[in-house]
Amino acid sequence: MHAVKDLESNVCSYSRSLPAIFSRARGSIMVTEGGREFIDFLSGAGALNYGHNNHRIKAAITQYLASDAVVHGLDMTTPAKIEFMETFSSVILQERGLQYRFQFTGPTGADAVEAALKLSRKVTGRQNIISFTQGHHGMSLGATAARGNSFYRAASGVSLSGATVVPYDGYLGPAVDTANYLRKAILDKGSGIDPPAAVLVETVQVEGGINVARKEWLQSIQAIARDAGALLIVDDVQMGCGRTGEFFSFEFAALSPDIVIMSKSLSGYGLPLSMLLIKEELDAWRPGEHISTFGGNNLALVSATAAVNIHWRSRTFSQRVQRMAKLMRSRLETIASEHGNGFSVRGRGMALGFDCQVAGIAEATRLKAFDKGLIIEQCGSGDEVVKFLPALTIDVEALNKGLQIFEQSLTETLEYEESLA
Repeated sequence: MHAVKDLESNVCSYSRSLPAIFSRARGSIMVTEGGREFIDFLSGAGALNYGHNNHRIKAAITQYLASDAVVHGLDMTTPAKIEFMETFSSVILQERGLQYRFQFTGPTGADAVEAALKLSRKVTGRQNIISFTQGHHGMSLGATAARGNSFYRAASGVSLSGATVVPYDGYLGPAVDTANYLRKAILDKGSGIDPPAAVLVETVQVEGGINVARKEWLQSIQAIARDAGALLIVDDVQMGCGRTGEFFSFEFAALSPDIVIMSKSLSGYGLPLSMLLIKEELDAWRPGEHISTFGGNNLALVSATAAVNIHWRSRTFSQRVQRMAKLMRSRLETIASEHGNGFSVRGRGMALGFDCQVAGIAEATRLKAFDKGLIIEQCGSGDEVVKFLPALTIDVEALNKGLQIFEQSLTETLEYEESLA
């Protein structure tokens, strides 16, 4: 590990918070070089919804590689691209009454966010983007300008502009409907807020602390965007591909976004793949106006097609995710109530947060859990929330064992805190 620290930039994070050399992984288990097993409740920060090395998806990848089919082809037409678009359109979009055009952007979620912001400005002729407190949309400049965390904003080194950050649902407390504030601010010419090109929103803010937007609030945000002549952009980078129990995180609110941003688990295998879903009448690009050398990674398109075919051709997988989500939430809520301390649980589907109220408790619990063989991380503006993002394919035994480790780690942390009091 010392040699790695000497070679790798200080910017690296997970190698410091998870100090081990991981060499193999399968399903929900990661294995170190020394053979120690860890239960993974992080899942590549949401990029591994179907687990590590999903053998059915891997079979499609290895077959494709063995055939000498095109792996890199810029944005050329390939059978892999055609099959993905046709499969996704019929299995995912048409089944939900949705119709979109596909734009394959650069390989990261931030690349897709930048493309969405750029397109919304082109379509509307406006510059301002409405985003929300505690939001997270990536590390590039445009995406960072639309996020609220001062730590990441300060790292940009330049003045960030082009976005207005407004209160998310619940940010001002349960008694305040922040959608009413947004409507007044956008439509009132005396508010000082420029007319927006788009409203950019996550239905669940993972990095912001697992903050959940209500159905009614999201519907209000969509109506406000329409009334203001702005595009509604849903960032489903981390919450899409089944994380909330349905394929899209906005399905429960019956939204019809103008643009949907997808990445992370889209490829189904941890391979980089990002795309925009764009309503046809808003596809204002001219050929070559926004392209990427690595847009539409064919190998990732093959794995993405396999993921859709394997998991989404029936309601069975979605129903299983919802059952596992209830089990996980029930267990965490029991832990919270038994320990008191103002602890609480929030989230949707299999994206849950355990609010420890104090960052020190969350961090000490995470470290103890790692020592016991569980990978979890922290989130929230002060890192006070422990986040749970297990693979959607995790088995009950591994889920229960991981939750048991978490409870043991929390108990030991609280006992130590009490001994110091």
